Amino acid sequence: MRFLLFFCGFSILALGLAGPRVLEEKEAMGFLQGAMTLGGGLVISGLFSTRWFWHGALGGGVMALLGFSRGLVNLPSLPGYLKERFVEKIVDTNPMPLLECSVTLICLLLLVAVVKTLLAERRRKAIEALEALESGDD
Repeated sequence: MRFLLFFCGFSILALGLAGPRVLEEKEAMGFLQGAMTLGGGLVISGLFSTRWFWHGALGGGVMALLGFSRGLVNLPSLPGYLKERFVEKIVDTNPMPLLECSVTLICLLLLVAVVKTLLAERRRKAIEALEALESGDD
């Protein structure tokens, strides 16, 4: 989980740094600020998870949920971008929807991993409690 938090955080930071190279100045600065905020939050959650695992994992899960929910708003603009780029062969289209959907996908994958980790821990604790009950320890 720690590796995934760091990897997703640095991936979003890298997308944010790539934004100014391919976007117009007005959009680039907004995307850069959002990517630095979200990616930095995920890296900080990864740092927390080195000492307090569940605090970092839950913090990363909340950040991933926020990033995913914010990215869902921009998802309807992706088909228009793909149509312009690949069907109509317009080369100089604005790649903002593609970058935003990439961040959304990264956040979704991290969110699924955090939920799976939490469910596995819940299952582990339930099995541990059952074994303690069977052995007679309270």
